[in-house]
This record gives sequence, C-alpha cells and structure tokens, in this order.
Amino acid sequence: MRIDLGTGTPGELTPVAGAERGLVLVPDLMGLRPLFDAHAARLAAEQGWTVCAPQVFPGREHLTAEERMAAVCELVDDEVRADVLAAADATECETVVIAGFCMGGMYAIKAAATGRFHRAAAFYGMIRLPERWKGPGQGEPLELLAAGSPCPLLAIIGTEDPFTPPDDVAALAAAGAQVVSYEGADHGFVHDPVRPAHRPDDAVDAWNRVVEFLSQ
Repeated sequence: MRIDLGTGTPGELTPVAGAERGLVLVPDLMGLRPLFDAHAARLAAEQGWTVCAPQVFPGREHLTAEERMAAVCELVDDEVRADVLAAADATECETVVIAGFCMGGMYAIKAAATGRFHRAAAFYGMIRLPERWKGPGQGEPLELLAAGSPCPLLAIIGTEDPFTPPDDVAALAAAGAQVVSYEGADHGFVHDPVRPAHRPDDAVDAWNRVVEFLSQ
C-alpha cells in the first residue's frame, strides 16, 4: 500500500504482522512502479519481513529516464538518507536491513554506515559517482563508507557492467564489502525481466544470495 513517509515522501509499505525484520528496498532510477510493488510483496510473503520502498524522485515522477539520469546530480544525500531512514522507521521493526538496485544500490552503499541498518546489499550500485551525477549534494559512496562504521555489505556485480568498473569493485572489496561477481553480466541483470540484460539463472542465484545474507 502507498503511504507517506515521515519526510512526506511516498513509499510502498507491505506490512507483515509480527515481523521481526524490516527491509528497506530502494528502487532503481525509475522509482516506484508495479515492478517494485511486486518485489516488495514477494519478499514480504516469502521471508516474513515488513518491506518499505521509498520513492527516489518524489514530486518528479513524471521525469523520463533520460531526464532522471540528468537530474541525479541535483539529489541531496541528506534528503535521500532521510527518506531511507524514514522507510526503516515505517517498518516498525528494530532490526532493519536495506537493499537497492542501480542508483538505489548506490544509496544502499551510502546508507551502510548510518548505523541504522543491520546489513546492506547493493545490486550493481555505483561505487564511485559517474561524472554526470556529481553535484554539490552528492557524496562519494566510498567516502561515506569510510566516514562511519559500516554494517556488513554485499555487492552483486556484473563483470560487463560499465557502471562498476574493476578498479571500483576492487576498492569496494578493500573497504570491507563482500563482492559476488557474475561473469559476462551487464548492468541490471537481476531485478527486471524485461531488460535485455536480464539473466534468469544468475538472477535467481543473486536473489538467493542476497536473501540469505540479509537474513543473518
């Protein structure tokens, strides 16, 4: 169901009565849509977690994919982090984990050192800001990790993903993240079956690894 988070940003909340674990699910660049409603419902049903997914471009849901790519540099970490933390609060669970995809995966990395999350998983999240995404409100994911005491972090990576080049992946591993790489996989190979990059077998394996990791 759609709710307004404590920040006023819309979110999708799938509550589970008596849930002992909450999950914040940060969407990709295109934000909340039926795809993420379905992911939230499935994870809640299968894992017994209360799931909350925040909108990533609140008030600008009309933007096209290209417009969103150009507008990431305008996002402000403090505001996105506030939405993510509000989504964690909306689960009403003491133990909360976080997972994100693409741009949302980048924000999962950025959230790992906030102290709010028990574990974090990033599906092909940007490890360093792409040049066109740099802006006054955007911090570097690796620097934000280093500035705090990050929770355990799992990164799902495709070896052919231009957004996560090998040097960046190596730097993330050196920062303490557990990295699982899928040979030959391109960006976005897990979460959206209509993408040309989707790899069904690898997607099942990646989902299973992330759920197992977040369950610990």
